[in-house]
Formats: sequence, structure tokens, C-alpha cells
Amino acid sequence: MADLTTELAGVRLPNPVMTASGCAAAGQELGQFFDVTELGAIVTKSIMRFPRSGRPTPRMVETPSGMLNSIGLQGPGIDSFLARDLPWLVQRGARPFVSIAGSTVDEFVELTRRVVNSPGVSALEVNISCPNVENRGLVFACDPMQAARVIEAVRPHVPEGLPMFAKLTPDVTSIVDVARAVADAGADGATMINTLLGMAIDPDTLRPILGGVTGGLSGPAIRPVAVRAVYQVHAALPEFPVIGVGGIRTGADALEFVAAGATAVQVGTVIFNDPSAPMRVVRELDSELDRLGIASVEKARGCAHGGVGQ
Repeated sequence: MADLTTELAGVRLPNPVMTASGCAAAGQELGQFFDVTELGAIVTKSIMRFPRSGRPTPRMVETPSGMLNSIGLQGPGIDSFLARDLPWLVQRGARPFVSIAGSTVDEFVELTRRVVNSPGVSALEVNISCPNVENRGLVFACDPMQAARVIEAVRPHVPEGLPMFAKLTPDVTSIVDVARAVADAGADGATMINTLLGMAIDPDTLRPILGGVTGGLSGPAIRPVAVRAVYQVHAALPEFPVIGVGGIRTGADALEFVAAGATAVQVGTVIFNDPSAPMRVVRELDSELDRLGIASVEKARGCAHGGVGQ
């Protein structure tokens, strides 16, 4: 049995596998399938300041190569999350990584203040892959300066010892430039990647299927893109922790991200048809390491850049 423990920006986790934001609400839904404390962490759906109904229906469509969604950050808002969802995770001993999303820098700051002052939070994930309404709808993470602007504003409000990760989008020319910008601005690491912007057209009506016209593509189709992004950022910033996410269905998929340089991984879309997938990925990752004779996740991390344990 391999050593699955990992240290992520100062936080010790029993294994590197987490849920991905947006695929398991705040974790309660998964409690009937496995013990949520056995995962490395539970990453909550991105929380916004106020309750939000999201984009018009239909909001999800399955394509031959992945799932498209245009949920639009539907959620109960920060008040409900702090009163109901976060305490459920904390009382069970889970490690909540709380994802926040804002449409302005001030929203990010307010959400950060409220989240970090709540007991039991293990880390903060700043989802800067959402539109910036102050700048004509530009996605913060599409521009290194805008991405850094959010992180710089949030950083002073995050207590020492509580890691902060910036969630990045692949829809950019150079994700390395964005990762470097958020690292310089004070992020303790990055989660990559968010979904890729896509759309699907109904073959009979020849109209967009999604009510919001475009949506985020996720699932196995985007895994090569995500692995590439993790590899590039780890090569450029080897000391900057990366959480890899995008199309992970098996332990072998997770190990691919670790080999590219990820310190931890998130399991997302597969949860919709296999809610027990995150714990299965933990077991399969262990088996894969044993099969290859690698003693620990740490020894496998980044080995695609220069060999096991390098």
C-alpha cells in the first residue's frame, strides 16, 4: 500500500483526492455514498454573496465528448452556506475547501472576510474564472492583471496558515502567465483547469441547446488540456502547488495529473453518474502506485518532468 498523504501549501491531507467545485454542492449529497472525511478535501460549489437562480434552462447537455453546463453559479448565497452547509462538513470532521465567486473585486473581498472567519475552513479557492462585470464581462482569469487584482485584494484578509488557491481557466493564450501573476499576487497555489467554453446546436431546430447559448465543457475530453496546463505551470513554477482537475474518472487519470506536477487532484463530472467515484479514485490511485512500484504520491509528483522521485 502506497503512502497517499500529501502536503498542499502547508495543509496535510490523508490523500490527494478532492471533489471538484460545482459537482457535489456542499458535500452533503455525497454523505450517503461514502464517509466524506476519508477524502483529502471537499471543495464546495462556488458561493456568491446573494442567492442566485442561475441561467435559463436547459442548463446541461451531454455531448459525444463531454458534458456542457451553463448553470450560472446557482446557489443559496453566503448566509445560507455559512448557516447550514459549512457546519455540516465541519461537524463531521471533513476538510472544507470553500470556493467563492464574485462579479466584482469587492464581492471577492467580502466573501473572503466572511468565509475565513468561519471555524473549520481548511482552505479558500478563489474562482476567478467568472465574468468581471466591472470590465465589460471579461473573465478575471483571462487577463493576468485582472487575475492578480483579485488575489491582491483578497490576500490581506486571509489568515496566515490558511491556503488560498486561484482557480484558473484554460481559455487563455498562456496559462503560465496567469499562474505567475496570481503567484506574484499572493496565491498559495492554483486549481486548474475550469471548464472550457463551448456550445451545442440541436440537430432538428438548428438552435443552441443551452438556454444560455454557451456553457462549460467538462469530462474526459478536456483531460489532455488540463494535463498540459498542469505540466506547463509545474515546469515554469515548480514550487507553486497545483491542484489538477479536468476529466478524472480513474486512479490512473489522477496519477497522470500527479506525474504532470499536481500536488492534489479534483474529481468532478464523473460524480454525476457515479457518486462514489472520488473514493474509488483514491483506491485505484493506491493500486496504480503499487503496480508501478512507487512508494508514495510524493515520489510520483512531477515524474513526467524527469523520472520517479526526481
